[in-house]
Amino acid sequence: MSRAYSKPTLTYTQQIAHLRANGMIVADEPAAEAWLRHVSYYRLSAYWLYFEHPKGQAGPRFLPGTTFERVTALYDFDRLLRRLLMRGTEHVEVALRGSWAYHLAGLGDGHSYLDASLYSDRTDYHLRLSKLAGEVGRSNETYIKHYRQNYDLPALPPVWMVAEMMSFGHLSRWYSSLADRALRTRIAGPLGLPETVLVPLVRHVTDIRNICAHHGRLWNRGFLTPPKLAQKPKSLQATIDQNATQAPAKLYNGICMIGHVINTVAPDSTWLADVAAHIVTHPEGDTRSMGFPANWQQRPLWQV
Repeated sequence: MSRAYSKPTLTYTQQIAHLRANGMIVADEPAAEAWLRHVSYYRLSAYWLYFEHPKGQAGPRFLPGTTFERVTALYDFDRLLRRLLMRGTEHVEVALRGSWAYHLAGLGDGHSYLDASLYSDRTDYHLRLSKLAGEVGRSNETYIKHYRQNYDLPALPPVWMVAEMMSFGHLSRWYSSLADRALRTRIAGPLGLPETVLVPLVRHVTDIRNICAHHGRLWNRGFLTPPKLAQKPKSLQATIDQNATQAPAKLYNGICMIGHVINTVAPDSTWLADVAAHIVTHPEGDTRSMGFPANWQQRPLWQV
């Protein structure tokens, strides 16, 4: 039996009336309509979910005292958090691109990365190679067009070029699929983490970056691919929540590990201090939903 979607389309006025009928206080109707017009009902619904009673509970949908202004304050907090995290993931991404390109080039020449014997899964390698060839063929980057116009062999540009043009998710697969653990370790070295920790962290950072890039809800998100918890250096080991080992993972440990990489590659950065200053402005004071332990500000990395 087929199931048809039957929810009606609502005007902005009807959307506000619907929220009020479900127990939300909307004091400033013009301001609420502006939010619905420029942000959208559906995007905001990810934030008022926090203020809802559990599904199936009788009575109003929203908890007592839920106002439209509390919802938008949470949205604004998350919007600024995404900006901070995007800035932080940039450090991880750029450092990995540079280290991967440098060490792969050091194996012989700029095209050594194309050697299939470097990778643990030949089938996966050929799939990634085909994807990379497509990206190169479609690229409008000046340096890629210059290579295509002036060189025929090899068909793909050297590693320092492709490192700059491929997506971060694609780069993470090229790195993690390297068969030689010692090579993965050398690449990880400049980022201040062992390769066993960096590989899953890069996948986690890719997830965070994609959420930020698409302006999704981040603050209390649960991640199905949590980072592996670092046991060294001691300052990082003592800062992360070692009890948070199960998925879905909250944001705290990922933030700490990104912060450690930033401290390694950009020691003058104020990123961790900026994150700490923002976290304490949470409009509901609910840092636990982000995975922050009660004493997080006393832990080593946050002593900035």
